[in-house]
Amino acid sequence: GVLGGFVFRQEKLLPGTLFGKKQFRYFGVELVNVKHPKEVQTSTGYTGQRFIPGKENYLFVLRTQYGRSLALFRRSSDEGVAVNAIFAAGPSLGIIKPYFVEVAEGNHVTNVPFANTINGTNPKGYGEAIGAGGFFQGLGQSQLTVGLNLKAAVSFELSAFHNNTTGVEIGFLTEIFPSKIIIIPNTDNRSFFTSGYISLFFGSKK
Repeated sequence: GVLGGFVFRQEKLLPGTLFGKKQFRYFGVELVNVKHPKEVQTSTGYTGQRFIPGKENYLFVLRTQYGRSLALFRRSSDEGVAVNAIFAAGPSLGIIKPYFVEVAEGNHVTNVPFANTINGTNPKGYGEAIGAGGFFQGLGQSQLTVGLNLKAAVSFELSAFHNNTTGVEIGFLTEIFPSKIIIIPNTDNRSFFTSGYISLFFGSKK
């Protein structure tokens, strides 16, 4: 998606060089929403509200990453653009949360897991979904899984002011979990994920 999550990153200059380049210790924390390629929102004919047909679970991932950042090109003073190459890896905590939707029950609306509706995969007497449920509903029913992630990226850093920095990070990330994670049943669900990404960052430097 356009907004996939949030990232915190920190770099610290290290003594010596790596492959002849100035090196930094890289540490990052990411919280992202991993989507299935077949997720498509639709509007209901009853209320016009939107929901994702077939979606049974959210997959949120909390990633920690440790690695190295190498200075490929350095800016002169506070002008120009600094280009760094980043290589990092670390553990991933996957949070599998049920996807809730609204269904009409007589004269009132109730929220249930999509899997429990008649257009879900395991009908349990509820009607058709008429809209998306609350985002935090089902959080207590979440399941956890642990995996590994690895990323390679290039960051372009600008300094508008002496102690501030802004820039963009463009990279590729792979991630693996011990078993398949069901987001939309009866489709291509996986335990191994790949993605390309663009992150905008704002921060400070010392």
